[in-house]
Amino acid sequence: MAPKLQVALDFVDLHRALKVAQECVAGGADWLEVGTPLIKSEGLNAVRRLREEFPQAYIVADMKTMDAGRAEMEIAAKAGANAAVVLGVACNSTIQECIEAGRNYGIEVGVDLLGVEDVMLRATQAEEWGAAHVGIHTAIDEQMRGADPFQKLREIRRAVRIPLSVAGGINSETVADAVEAGADIVIVGGAITKAADAKRATEEIKRAIATRTRIKTEFFKRVGAEQVREVLLKVSTANISDACHRMPGLADIQPIMPGAKMVGAAVTVRTYPGDWAKPVEAIDVAQPGDVIVIDAGGVGPALWGELATHSAVQRRLAGVVIHGAIRDTEEIRRLKFPAFAKLIMPQAGEPKGFGEINVPVTIAGVAIGPGDWVIGDDDGVIVIPKRDAVEMANRAMDWLEKENRIRQEIEDGKTTLGKVTALLKWEKR
Repeated sequence: MAPKLQVALDFVDLHRALKVAQECVAGGADWLEVGTPLIKSEGLNAVRRLREEFPQAYIVADMKTMDAGRAEMEIAAKAGANAAVVLGVACNSTIQECIEAGRNYGIEVGVDLLGVEDVMLRATQAEEWGAAHVGIHTAIDEQMRGADPFQKLREIRRAVRIPLSVAGGINSETVADAVEAGADIVIVGGAITKAADAKRATEEIKRAIATRTRIKTEFFKRVGAEQVREVLLKVSTANISDACHRMPGLADIQPIMPGAKMVGAAVTVRTYPGDWAKPVEAIDVAQPGDVIVIDAGGVGPALWGELATHSAVQRRLAGVVIHGAIRDTEEIRRLKFPAFAKLIMPQAGEPKGFGEINVPVTIAGVAIGPGDWVIGDDDGVIVIPKRDAVEMANRAMDWLEKENRIRQEIEDGKTTLGKVTALLKWEKR
């Protein structure tokens, strides 16, 4: 069969899911998936509403069943689903019961291999038991760490004949790779549901499937270590904080120049108040693109000014963060060098040479080590440990994409944030 495009409606609010469904159906989506978050939030009423709105659509209920297989397949079928999903990590009897119930109630049953250790064994068992299709699914949390969604797909394609679906961060640049790897059903979530124009996004992905070509996209892709800087330049410190469980920034550290954007690996300096010897020496230690992070105890005198900034510009450094004082701010602004500091004062200290370079420091309760990623903008400075850089950068981009879609819904509906996100509904009771 020609590859199908299945759109995963992984919302928690039905009104938002229905709006996107209208757009992606208009764009040519083949199947609509009522995602697990939507089913958990709205129940099978979400399936019923989609069936009412799109009577001819093929609707998949992503139940992720683990127990009570017959009951869950029955209610999904009676709500109007054409297919429902059981997890491959469920026990054999539950999977078999789901498939039997599917035959009885006229609903196709897919087996999602999410979390399965021996995917080859489970896929062949699912085929033997009569599953309609098998799904190779890279979890969102795995995607954030740069996992490849197609590696298992290629292996399983050689072992089974039933249709294979693939899900996990697929976009207009990678959907052709999914088809080439053997996917019969390509499941796309965020690349459509977070797009400002879901209809256009659907059309682009359909075209990429039909022509087996890559269509470039700025968003909806997850990166590895080599692209971390590129992603962090696109997101804000607020995006990073929101995506990382409201991670705090460096309190009281403010930008010297409005509109400055700073991203780089930390070269850390611990020095005594006003002792500017080690901060200046760190300029020669740092590599192009690095950020010098100076802990001077949060007090003056100033230990960075115009001449240090000229030197940093010559070294093509990305910026400086000072837990202490800075001066010559007019000149620094003229040089357009990203500088962030706690204090501004005219008095300079003396170069006595006390302190250390590239040692762990703590600023405003935040531990910063050499090589950690330092990001600064008009909201302040935030630090990402280098061990978590790939995941946190990807999560921040995911957050930015979600906000882009919400912004568009506010504008399209001439409404408010509270109404788009159903804020009253989600207040803690």
